Amino acid sequence: MNSLIACAIQMVSGPDVASNLSHAARLIASAAAAGAQLIVLPEYFAIMGQSDRDKLAHQEPYQEPCQADHQADHQADYQAAPLQHFLATQAREHQIWLVGGTIPLVSGQPDKVMNSCLAYNPAGECVARYDKIHLFGFANGSECFAEADTICAGQQPVAFDTPFGRIGLAVCYDLRFPELFRSMDTVGEVDIWVLPAAFTATTGRAHWEVLLRARAIENQCFVVASGQGGVHPSGRATFGHSMLIDPWGVVLDVLPEGEGLALAELKATQLHRVRTILPALKHRVF
Repeated sequence: MNSLIACAIQMVSGPDVASNLSHAARLIASAAAAGAQLIVLPEYFAIMGQSDRDKLAHQEPYQEPCQADHQADHQADYQAAPLQHFLATQAREHQIWLVGGTIPLVSGQPDKVMNSCLAYNPAGECVARYDKIHLFGFANGSECFAEADTICAGQQPVAFDTPFGRIGLAVCYDLRFPELFRSMDTVGEVDIWVLPAAFTATTGRAHWEVLLRARAIENQCFVVASGQGGVHPSGRATFGHSMLIDPWGVVLDVLPEGEGLALAELKATQLHRVRTILPALKHRVF
């Protein structure tokens, strides 16, 4: 791994896609101006609707990389996939590695979408797609969430290579399933896990930081977690606390709530030191 400056963007997205994209573009520009080379947007950055079904109206077909290269030149491609066009353009204009939170992609089922995390290189090429595997279900009397009602579950863990090291993709509720982060037969040894999220305020207060730090410690890797953080127009409250964590479990930077940036240098020397002095990954038995 090589050292880099990474940024977790925090948003309080609403039902207006154009407004959300405008906020995201401004935050991406601020992060890039601050020197960020890897920028992560939160889950549902483009739309947090009044209801869970609102995202169905904004689903778009996945643009294969060979198609995405030409999105800027073809109005039809833009109309078919405006969210992917936005992400590709932002990555290219700012010359950054951009992890596009999640966007709704066509699933093949008319009443459900894929909740997909796309990663782009500085040329604006989509280099990885991860469809959220674990779908959130929660009911405590006052709050009820059932992502499986409107989302199809993904099947495959995903990681990709960059000049900074190997990056793994996970989304929100995935955080509670450590076996995903240990799927080394599939994704290999990961240096940085990124986790776009929209953790509820209730579950976030109880579990968000401790789970993120656990994933960093047990996998001896950096974690960049980008969240929604505030009260949304629908009344839903998300926990925020976007943060970057080092392989020893130290929180490098955190933004408690509201729109903004959490930014830190991810030092290759720290990753090497932790894996050398306590080579737990090599000591695994199972």
